[in-house]
Amino acid sequence: MAHVDPVQFEQVLINLIKNADEAMNNKLANIEVKASIDLNSIIIEIIDSGVGIKNTDNLFAPFYTTKKQGSGIGLVLCREIIEAHQGSLSLENRSDQQGCIVKIELAVHI
Repeated sequence: MAHVDPVQFEQVLINLIKNADEAMNNKLANIEVKASIDLNSIIIEIIDSGVGIKNTDNLFAPFYTTKKQGSGIGLVLCREIIEAHQGSLSLENRSDQQGCIVKIELAVHI
């Protein structure tokens, strides 16, 4: 079990899945959501086959965006929410093909 604010966590998932969808540029492809648990953490991964991350330096820079209609606060806000829940949020390009993996890691509470 992980203790999270359901409204905030829902907003994080909506934003990250929306980002994955937009990265696919209307391609017919799947977004995969995986969840796993071990003794210490719950891991949620959102995996897409979109364009991937072009500039990792500015990934969490406030107001930086590569989208025409973007504000540049989505990932920053997601990271702040996850960190407020004593978790971590990371993004990386896939090694097996084009696309991105978003990883949320939360502590397990018994």
